[in-house]
Amino acid sequence: MKSYRGLAGCLVSVTAMLGIAGSVLAAETPSPADLRDAALEHFEVIPSMVPAVSGNAVTREKVELGKMLFFDPRLSSSALISCNTCHNLGMGGDDNLETSIGHGWQKGPRNAPTVLNAVFNEAQFWDGRAEDLKAQAKGPVQAGVEMASTPERVVEVLKSMGDYVQKFAHAFPGEADPVTFDNMARAIEAFEATLITPASRFDQFLEGNDAILTKTEMSGLELFIDTGCASCHNGVNVGGTGYYPFGVVEQPGAEILPPDDKGRFAVTQTATDDYVFRAGPLRNIALTAPYFHSGKVWNLEQAVAIMSSSQLGAELDSNQIKAITAFLMTLTGEAPRVEYPILPVSTETTPKPAAMVAN
Repeated sequence: MKSYRGLAGCLVSVTAMLGIAGSVLAAETPSPADLRDAALEHFEVIPSMVPAVSGNAVTREKVELGKMLFFDPRLSSSALISCNTCHNLGMGGDDNLETSIGHGWQKGPRNAPTVLNAVFNEAQFWDGRAEDLKAQAKGPVQAGVEMASTPERVVEVLKSMGDYVQKFAHAFPGEADPVTFDNMARAIEAFEATLITPASRFDQFLEGNDAILTKTEMSGLELFIDTGCASCHNGVNVGGTGYYPFGVVEQPGAEILPPDDKGRFAVTQTATDDYVFRAGPLRNIALTAPYFHSGKVWNLEQAVAIMSSSQLGAELDSNQIKAITAFLMTLTGEAPRVEYPILPVSTETTPKPAAMVAN
């Protein structure tokens, strides 16, 4: 995992951009080639091939099994909530709610991040408490406010169905007992590694298509770089790496930054990590409203305005905000086509669903 860059990482760009924000759009727009060269110093194209996953070979058998597990609600104690419930692949990889609704209609504490392109993030969750997708897959299954199950119950459910036992054996050959909670997570991680969205218009621009972006979108990209947005939101996922205070220059109000959620502090117990969060990945951001860890902002232009004042100390005018928003719209890639799997039939030994609410 990369080291914490924190306050200094964002402040580097603040002094550099003060005075620039108001003049970028007024200046002559650089040529597409020059703008591309500048962009390639900060961003990478999403590959069209499935990326490798450290310590977990992405095999066809593992991906097929992981897809079934991703959609199977019986991993939850109520047999109602699956991974896809909060990370809906037909809705941008999240649930488009402020915070997700879990077991017993409980409201979760944070906005659900998209699972699309999550394989490119340096860590998972807003506070980075899971080092990879494998670790992340275990969390919601066990969280009382989400799927409210246990590793033992999950294994009992899976072993009660012969089809699952056979598929685990094929996905994890040579193991004496392949149906384990760890292997469940490895299979889901392998499937999630396939959920990438290449060929966005921005990717096509980075690859050399001069005509794919409008003048407004190119102006927005130039602003995104020159005002310092790219100092935190960079790389292949346009974010998802590094941890930064929410409110480098000025903290937003409690309606956007709930005072009882101190972010990464809960993981590190370090005072300097108060209200520190992982930089949100911006790929497909047009599909994943509402925004921020609190999910309190539903409008992308409003989110851009909040970030410019809170993180950069800049008051961008409406045209500049619209230009940056237009650029962000170009980050929507081709969604993965996922055929809904036919799941194994429960048997007499499959644990019965637990009630979500009291009678």
